[in-house]
Amino acid sequence: MLDHKWSIRSFVIYLGIVLCLLTASFTKQVEAGSLETSKDYLQAGEQDMQAWREMKFGLFIHWGPVSLKGTEIGWSRGGERRGRSGKGEIPFEEYDNLYKKFNPVKFNADEWVQVAKDAGMKYLVFTSKHHDGFSMFDSKHTDYKITNSPFKRDVVKELADACHKAGVKLGYYYSPVDWYHPDYRTENHRRYIKFMHNQIRQLCTKYGRLDIMWFDGLGGSAKDWDSENLFRMIRKLQPHIIINNRAGLAADHDTPEQRIGKFQHDRAWETCMTICRQWAWKPNDQMKSLKQCIQTLVSAVGGDGNLLFNVGPMPDGRIEPRQVDRLREMGIWLSKYGRSIYGTRGGPFKTGSWGASTNKDKTIYIHVFNWDGDTLSLPPIPKKIIASSVLTGGNATVKQTKEAIEISVPKAYHQEIDTIIVLKLDGPANEITPRALSSGSLATAKKARASNVYQNMRQYSADKAVDDDPATRWATDTGTGQAWLEVDLGKSMTFDRAVISEEFDRVKQFELQYKEGGQWRTFNEGTKIGRKLNLKFSPVTARHVRLNILKASDGPTIREFQLFAPKSR
Repeated sequence: MLDHKWSIRSFVIYLGIVLCLLTASFTKQVEAGSLETSKDYLQAGEQDMQAWREMKFGLFIHWGPVSLKGTEIGWSRGGERRGRSGKGEIPFEEYDNLYKKFNPVKFNADEWVQVAKDAGMKYLVFTSKHHDGFSMFDSKHTDYKITNSPFKRDVVKELADACHKAGVKLGYYYSPVDWYHPDYRTENHRRYIKFMHNQIRQLCTKYGRLDIMWFDGLGGSAKDWDSENLFRMIRKLQPHIIINNRAGLAADHDTPEQRIGKFQHDRAWETCMTICRQWAWKPNDQMKSLKQCIQTLVSAVGGDGNLLFNVGPMPDGRIEPRQVDRLREMGIWLSKYGRSIYGTRGGPFKTGSWGASTNKDKTIYIHVFNWDGDTLSLPPIPKKIIASSVLTGGNATVKQTKEAIEISVPKAYHQEIDTIIVLKLDGPANEITPRALSSGSLATAKKARASNVYQNMRQYSADKAVDDDPATRWATDTGTGQAWLEVDLGKSMTFDRAVISEEFDRVKQFELQYKEGGQWRTFNEGTKIGRKLNLKFSPVTARHVRLNILKASDGPTIREFQLFAPKSR
């Protein structure tokens, strides 16, 4: 038998060793970020992010009682906007009682989800609560909700069930902003935070798997929403969830709104954009053409992002038939050419007015929107092209040298929307450093100045209109009816063509001018610019050129202003 004292001494020593080992293990886990004290709650897992990025295309849905008025959701509500300026056109007493008349008897969640699938969309994000505070689910924490309307049904639950049944990934838009709640941004804001967290807890626990949480905090900070604790709760309840960047934390992806995001490889992003002009339904709202829709999707994917494309259902619960038709047209296009979209990455040639490129494994897909003749010139790449074809039909001639890649496609095979050329390489395309194509514009990177810049913010300065990047823009202050953009070419140059890209279709009258003898002389004029305007005129030789906007419905904003030399004969 062992000595009793020795047994106790051995046990104490053994216990000490175990405690040291456990302490060391705990320290390592903390350092590795595997415990609650880590920052794991800030970002989704790599596999979940990869799966989300590969889906590329989702359906955004903004809907609520405001559809009865045909005005914008949230923003058309009158009354005080705590934390923001301005006021909507509908008195809050009327807006806040619209739900008492809201009875969308033609709502069918399965039909909505089928529209998304027909469009080639892989996920759906629905507005569970917008800035107006109305809950489109049976919230336990407020009476201002859809189940207290004449409709009485829980829209979020029915959509969740439909998405799960159809295999469509599900997301909820939730606005931390709430102009209805009495405690929001008051001395009792902590009570509002508790309410908000409780609502989100319900969304994360009562409707099955949730794949996406899409916040819209209007510039609020993480402290405003207690986002760190909020994110911990969400990721604990829904471990595979993707969260956007609008709750005061960078989270998983960026969200450029109503514009194509810049080419960005190092961080995921998703453009959110409306199929018409307004987020919520508006009668006879201007709808994007099929060409605009497809090129928007391709440009987003070519920039290495996703597209979340919005519809606003009607008061009776149906998605407007013409919008359904447009989405299904997109689905038909994707059924033919989706391999150049789904599961790809953007590049290696950066998106521009010419088009975009995507890649997967050893294949590059060249998407050409605009041809300058029959040939497209691309920068050289350190991989050998071993085969080529035209996915949209026809044939291509591809010449690869150390200086460039020249792709020629007969005009008969140019597609109005997108001509897709397939390049097979002798190695992985994702090893190629992304490169931009030069537009050939004489104005690129030249000195530029403007009469007005939106809030004097650098990101909207005049040079953004001459940087060959369609993701940036020169913008002017709200209410600006007249403005000018001047470019100094550095020396006298001759040009006979201009290309101008506008955002929001606000310009109503403009003129192009050059300076001679200290005086501005007009050489071209028009009434509308739009998404892309090509102007051809008699050759002009000048150093200083100006786009003079004489009339605009609101502050005009120009994405690109380009000038081109005459082509050699």
